Amino acid sequence: MDSRRDFLKKTAPAIAFPLVSSNSQLFSIFKKFPSNRLNIGVIGTGDRGQGLMRLIKNIDGIELVAFCDILPFRIKQASAIAPKAKKYKSHLKLLSHKNLDAVIISTPLNTHCSIASDAVDASMNIYCEKTMVKGDNETIELLKKVKNNHNKIFQTGHQYHSSRLYSYLVEMIQAGEIGKVSSIQAQWNRNGNWRRPVSNSKYERQINWRMYREYSYGLTAELSSHQIDFSNWLLKSSPHKVAGFGGIDFWKDGRETYDNIHLVYSYPNGVKASFTCLTSNAKDDYQIKVMGENATILIDHQNAWKYPEGKYNKIISDVDGVSGATASWEEGKGNKINYNHKDPTIQALEDFRSSIINNTTPLSNVNTGAAVSFAVQMGIDAMDKEQVISWNTKYNI
Repeated sequence: MDSRRDFLKKTAPAIAFPLVSSNSQLFSIFKKFPSNRLNIGVIGTGDRGQGLMRLIKNIDGIELVAFCDILPFRIKQASAIAPKAKKYKSHLKLLSHKNLDAVIISTPLNTHCSIASDAVDASMNIYCEKTMVKGDNETIELLKKVKNNHNKIFQTGHQYHSSRLYSYLVEMIQAGEIGKVSSIQAQWNRNGNWRRPVSNSKYERQINWRMYREYSYGLTAELSSHQIDFSNWLLKSSPHKVAGFGGIDFWKDGRETYDNIHLVYSYPNGVKASFTCLTSNAKDDYQIKVMGENATILIDHQNAWKYPEGKYNKIISDVDGVSGATASWEEGKGNKINYNHKDPTIQALEDFRSSIINNTTPLSNVNTGAAVSFAVQMGIDAMDKEQVISWNTKYNI
C-alpha cells in the first residue's frame, strides 16, 4: 500500500485528483482485486498491443478499461478496437486510472524497465511483453525491485510458456520419453525486410524501433527469445556460454540491428542449443528440434511430431555378384503428437487472470523473464564482439 501512495504522490502534479472522494470513501485503487473481473490497461498500442487488445475483448473475466500511447494515430487505431476504454497519452496517468487492477506493457523494448518500475510503484499486476528488459544492468535493477517491493503478479510475455502443448512436451521430455537430450536446434526464419510502413518519416524510428539499437536488440530479442525461454525451461537452467555471428548482410536500408543471427548456447549439462533467424529465406519458418538418443521432437507454433530413431536392420544380399552382408537403417517416421490446446497468447492472458485471482506465480514470471534477458544480452555481446561470452556471476540474484 505504501508504494501505491508514494506513486500517487509522485504523479500528483500530472494527475491532480483528491485521494478521498466527496463521500469520504477511498478510490477503489486501494481496494482488493474483484474476484469476478480483471480491469486491465494496455500501455503501448502498436501492432502487438492492438493484437492483445483484440484478444482481451473475447476473454471472459477481463475488461479492457484503458490504454495509452504517445503517438496520436496509434490512439486513434486503438480507439476503433476499444471505443469505450479511456484514452491516455501518458502511462503515469493510465496507472492512476480508477479501478485499474493490472497493466500490459507492450511498448518498445528499451522502455520496459522504466514503465514496469512505475507499475511496481503503482502496485499493479503486470504483464510485461518479451523480452522483459533490454540490457543486463536494467534487468538486474527491475528484478531486484520486483523481488523487494512488489507483492502483486508479474508475468512475462513469453506466451509459449503458457502453451499447454509445450507444457506437455516439456514434461514428456524431462520424464525421459526421448532419452538423454543432446541437442536443441531452433529457427525462426522469414523472407521480408521486417519493416512497418511509415506514412511520415518523422515516425520512422518510433514505428520501426526494432531496427534500431537504441530501442531494440532485433531478432534475438523479438524472436529467438521465445525459443531461448523454451530451452531454459526444458533444461531447468540458464546457458553458461554462448558464441555466434550476426550481420546486416541482406537489407542495406539503414537498420542497426542484425538481419541474420546464428547463436550457439552451451548449457551446464552439456546440451548445445542453436538459434537461427533469417530475414531473407523462410524455409521451414518456425521450428524447434529437441534431439534425444531415442527420438527427436519437432515443434512448430501449434503442433508437434515425434521421430523415433530408426531401427538397425541387418540385410544379407548379393553385392556385385558376391554373397556378402550389408546393412541399412530404417528411417525414423514422424508421428504427430495430438494434444488439445488453445492459442498460446490467449492462454497466456487467461493464465495472467488466473494468477491474479488465485495469487499464484505464473509459469512465465520475473525470474524466467530475467534469465532470458540475460541470455539475450550474452548473445548480442557474442555477436558484437565475435567472442565466446560466459554467464556473469552478477546475474545470480
